[in-house]
Amino acid sequence: MSPEIKRDNLRKEKVGIVLSNKMQKTIVVRIQRKGPHPLYGKVITKANKFKVHDEKNEAKVGDKVRIVETRPLSKEKRWRLVEILGSVRQNSSQDLKSEAAS
Repeated sequence: MSPEIKRDNLRKEKVGIVLSNKMQKTIVVRIQRKGPHPLYGKVITKANKFKVHDEKNEAKVGDKVRIVETRPLSKEKRWRLVEILGSVRQNSSQDLKSEAAS
């Protein structure tokens, strides 16, 4: 056997939107998925919320983030933040009003 054993990374990854960042080092992320209704076949949207570990407290409400599965960190936290994919614009409503006025 070789001294170096390669392990495949089988952790699940998901992309979602930050709903809350009011806890210390924890954010709440909503993951949405679409699929057919089991009986009627209509495409419906389902959503789950996950508590995610954010070590640096860098994610803001509305940000699009990538999360990955990890060992249990607390009673409800089993995910950690990998990266922030997109940021929400600050004062976006004021920016829109100023653009419309000019």
